[in-house]
Amino acid sequence: MATVRQSKRSNHMLLLRKKYLPHLFLLAIGCIFLFPFLWLLSTSLKTPEEIFKIPPNILPEVFQWQNYKNATQAIPFFRYFLNTFLLCFITIGGQLFSAPMVAYSLAKVQWKGRNIIFGIVVATMILPAQVTMIPVYIIFSKLGWVNTYLPLTIGSFFGAPFFIFLLRQFFMGIPNELLDAARIDGASEFRIYWQIMLPLVKPALATVVLFQFVWTWTDFLGPLIYLNDPIKWTITVGLQGFLQDHNAQWELLMAAAAIFTVPMILLYFFGQKYFMRAGSAMTGLK
Repeated sequence: MATVRQSKRSNHMLLLRKKYLPHLFLLAIGCIFLFPFLWLLSTSLKTPEEIFKIPPNILPEVFQWQNYKNATQAIPFFRYFLNTFLLCFITIGGQLFSAPMVAYSLAKVQWKGRNIIFGIVVATMILPAQVTMIPVYIIFSKLGWVNTYLPLTIGSFFGAPFFIFLLRQFFMGIPNELLDAARIDGASEFRIYWQIMLPLVKPALATVVLFQFVWTWTDFLGPLIYLNDPIKWTITVGLQGFLQDHNAQWELLMAAAAIFTVPMILLYFFGQKYFMRAGSAMTGLK
């Protein structure tokens, strides 16, 4: 009887280990990655003296909420926010216009050489941006587009290779019989694309929106190269300018950076399921 009881207890402990140990491990890893963000929040609420105190305090002695107000007043913070949101809106619109159309033609429209073109599109994904940075800048400079938003937005209307590849994977998962039935009923190719195919790939389109927002929101090098007028700066360049102009007032910089991360946090919580769907598409699964 005691042996049976010990066996049940052993099986129960083994079950608990299998069930909870992976979660505890992931929780520990999550805390490690979360710590820098928590330190950012803590620093944003400290006085300058507390920031450099040794040993450092994890939590401030008195929460300095005025740091956030001072940070937004030290630079035209909300102007930079508006500029960044404008760029996000334009580039997202450009990608939604071009990338699905190109992906649909590569996935469902039969034309000579489409596989070769698709291979070239995928090959461009391995080309570092630094390789084309100088010649592209020369082209935009000769066009007179430097210090405008055109260099940062015009490319989105031609489709990003990553989004074309991603959407093509989704389109490939839709049965051809559905398109054939629509063609038999007399539907044009554009109507099939607009009324049948696009509604079926809404999760992929949402993923395009999420990725493009992240890339545009966090882009630093592009605005730094092409925008000379401070009133046109995005939030990333504005924070760098703040660091240079205010002699590293870290409490204000951390407060501004904390506000900068708010849209990204909201994006994660509301859009994480679409990132998972995108991962499934990248592996060829649905």
